[in-house]
Amino acid sequence: MQIRLLQYSSWDWMPVTLGLAHLVGVLALFLAFPSQSWWSFISLGLIYSLSISWNINSISHNFIHNPYFRSERLNAAFSLILSLTLGFSQAMYHFVHMRHHSGNMDRPDEKGHTLDYLSIYKHGRDGEPENVWRYTFLSYFRDDPAEILRAMAARRPGEARQARMELAVMIGFYLVLAVIDWRFVACMLPFNYLGQCLSSLNGYYEHFGGDPDKPLAWGVSTYEKLYNWTWMNNGYHAEHHYRPKVHWTKMPELHHAIADEQERAGTRVIRPPHPLGFLDADVAER
Repeated sequence: MQIRLLQYSSWDWMPVTLGLAHLVGVLALFLAFPSQSWWSFISLGLIYSLSISWNINSISHNFIHNPYFRSERLNAAFSLILSLTLGFSQAMYHFVHMRHHSGNMDRPDEKGHTLDYLSIYKHGRDGEPENVWRYTFLSYFRDDPAEILRAMAARRPGEARQARMELAVMIGFYLVLAVIDWRFVACMLPFNYLGQCLSSLNGYYEHFGGDPDKPLAWGVSTYEKLYNWTWMNNGYHAEHHYRPKVHWTKMPELHHAIADEQERAGTRVIRPPHPLGFLDADVAER
């Protein structure tokens, strides 16, 4: 009898395999650290930083909307693997990201609050988005894990327990690595931070120039082929915000189905991939 492990598509073996390989790559970097020259380590560290943003915006992101496995235990195990790899709780990211979809980059209310923790308008002025570089390099320090856990406990106590477990295991995991070779952990911290910043940069241009008041224009899309092939169709971001439960393999089909409606709604499309959104021709004008 054939046992079906995946919930939605056999294509999901790709992000599952790459997610496991990413954790193996981190461990391999740890094992190779003592024999690496500084130049070699810095080069690998920069690749590691890019891989953090890549994972967050492809493997980890798609896992939030369409968990890969039919089994809840396998999904919980994969969530833990992502937590160890990325350096934060995947369950907490799930909660924050779903708030992102609830607020869709909303502007602050009269008290300065936004439903979306990640809104590019939250720290902006006069209803305008925050400067891209402030958002990119400061977002990491604005997260309040205690506040997020309290909000999770009030609304989703099961996920809050999963988040606490992931945090405990993740902290223990890196403490063990630090005991074995503290220099590795100390040297990797700046590269992990850079990876989180690259993810924030990615998120900024997924929404800069979008319209928080129009569902069809909540996100900003890019149809750059190499980016979509390697980042699992993350470029179809306007389509994703309009129909977040559509599987990542179906995004091009969704785009073709609603293209005329998007054009009428003024959905913004940029030519470069989101991480290079600052190179788009009309960024300076906007």
